[in-house]
Amino acid sequence: MRCVIARFPFDLTKSGVLASMKGVTPELVTGASVVIGRRQYPVKQVGEVVTGQDRRDFTVGEVTRAMTRLGFTCRALPEISPARGLTPLEEASAQLGTPAPR
Repeated sequence: MRCVIARFPFDLTKSGVLASMKGVTPELVTGASVVIGRRQYPVKQVGEVVTGQDRRDFTVGEVTRAMTRLGFTCRALPEISPARGLTPLEEASAQLGTPAPR
């Protein structure tokens, strides 16, 4: 598939992307991500590895659009369950070193 990333044309294939990302350790995902194989990579990391360009040269949208057209699953944000905060009673009990009543 022919696509333009950062004003440069690239001929990308799904097998080519898989081969490029083979052996690459995923960085911590904090934003948009692409699922390649069984791993989840940040979009910018995939764009850098596949195109050989600096991450500042392209946008997340350009790489996400190309990876989606190739058939990869793209996610906007990592799937993280919200952490439950302590209630004021539990926090006060924790500061005193005693268990909170249930």
